[in-house]
Amino acid sequence: MVPDVSTGSDTRGLIAYLFGPGRRDEHTDPHIVAAWDMAGAPDPGRDPEATYSQLAKRLDAHVDLRTRELGGKKPSQHVWHCPVRTAPGDRYLTDADWAEVARRVVHATGIAPEGDERACRWIAVRHADDHIHIMATTVRADGRRPRTHRDGQRAQAECRRFEAEFGLRRLKPGDLTAPRTPTGAERAKAQCQGQTVTARHWLREQAYAVAAAVHNEADYFTVLQSLGIKVKTRLGPETGDVIGYSLAAPGDTNAAGEPVWYGGSKLAPDLSINRLRERLPNQKVADRPRYVADPAALWRHTTTAIHAAHTVLDSGDDAAAQGHLAAFGDALYNIASATTGAHRTELRASATAFNRARRSAIRADHQAATALREAAKELAYASNQPGGLAIALLFATVHLARAAAKWHEQRGHEQQAAAAEGAFRHLQAAYQHAATPALADLARRAPRATTAHRYEQDVRATLPNHADQILTDPNWPALTTTLAQAETAGHSPRRLLIEVAAQRELDSAEHPSEDLTWRITAQPNRRTHAARSRSTISETSSMSATPHSPAMSMVRRPEERSRHR
Repeated sequence: MVPDVSTGSDTRGLIAYLFGPGRRDEHTDPHIVAAWDMAGAPDPGRDPEATYSQLAKRLDAHVDLRTRELGGKKPSQHVWHCPVRTAPGDRYLTDADWAEVARRVVHATGIAPEGDERACRWIAVRHADDHIHIMATTVRADGRRPRTHRDGQRAQAECRRFEAEFGLRRLKPGDLTAPRTPTGAERAKAQCQGQTVTARHWLREQAYAVAAAVHNEADYFTVLQSLGIKVKTRLGPETGDVIGYSLAAPGDTNAAGEPVWYGGSKLAPDLSINRLRERLPNQKVADRPRYVADPAALWRHTTTAIHAAHTVLDSGDDAAAQGHLAAFGDALYNIASATTGAHRTELRASATAFNRARRSAIRADHQAATALREAAKELAYASNQPGGLAIALLFATVHLARAAAKWHEQRGHEQQAAAAEGAFRHLQAAYQHAATPALADLARRAPRATTAHRYEQDVRATLPNHADQILTDPNWPALTTTLAQAETAGHSPRRLLIEVAAQRELDSAEHPSEDLTWRITAQPNRRTHAARSRSTISETSSMSATPHSPAMSMVRRPEERSRHR
């Protein structure tokens, strides 16, 4: 059961909507099921003599009183509105059930405490099977305003009790960190325009994706504008610094043809200017290496950082863990951006799903997650996608998403845990799509029996507690191919098995050979790395010996190399 508290200033306009046909003729049999005084509340839905104006005047009687006391100034936002809706599939509630819901909600929120004869006037209108609208004018009979502090949270708490008492679907309690849901008007507008999502939802996704890729605040606004999004900043009166911003989707206008603006914090709490600055230091492009000499290292660096994030979740440092979850949310957008193939859709869905899991009431330590965030940002500029490394990275994201769900669940963050579980399912689908043919190909190229037997001895020597499970895993042939490739690249199989097994425990691995295959795949080629290191040392020595040599003209900064690829 979901309540949604808002305020306005037009009593008659809201009444006309509640008793009218609806925007798409969806309202059926509008009528009052409960009110401050059922005998004194005209019901335009059941009484042919009653009018919208009569009902509005009865509700606004105390507002008029307060207006006279204030010398003609009507209180702003004096109309309180709270739709309450049951979940799809819930049982049918009678008018008497909904009347009880309404009375308890106005009591819990402070609109009309039980037994308070001077409370605000209110009505509850039902015009559909699955919801009611509670409407009140927030001026009491004594001229005072009601105490409605945290009324939305109190309405939520009361609805959780209804769910238990009425046998309804139990929704997960929140912690006031969820983004605002699109209004009914926004959803209707999107539907009329043939859009699958509302402008608010679309802007939120674009803002998250851009924030994940850019390195500073200026780039954030620039890239948003390049996407056709209108940006309006709010400047401080004394300093002239940006203290807030709003976004408008292309073509999204109101009746007057003006852009419909959404403040950053109204899109999501962590898209406010202050929250963005916490994870977007004012770093200039020239101050950082955008590319590294080995493009494959981009994928390795991110995989390593995700493995490290998994360790942080088990560390007991909740602030650092929350910072890593926020960075992981950014990483999912960039991984999807850098990925090609049919599973890219699942990756994008995982990023969207994880947005609710990336924040909680725990204040994030974003500095602790700098390594993960910066490694993932590099993927936004990746020019290629190494097949095996990309799958190894996907495998790491699957495990971190599952760990995130468990971390939130242990702390009672039910909405976040459900969101992380949803992201896990999308990531798992993407991984299976990419990994199944790759594992089959590795198994097909398994080395001869004598080599496989040698690797079996290596496994029994280095991982005796897991050896039987590894060797009977259907993916053991794929692991032997991976070990052979690693040995060719300069690794000692025994030493490598010890190193990758130490990254994370194997006890919970359903398919340990598969797990080890991708951990090993993410390891660098030792011979290539050594050759590149010697080349770098030689080049550095040469430049040091001849600082004005013409060869210096061939050396470009990392960002200059990226422009000449």
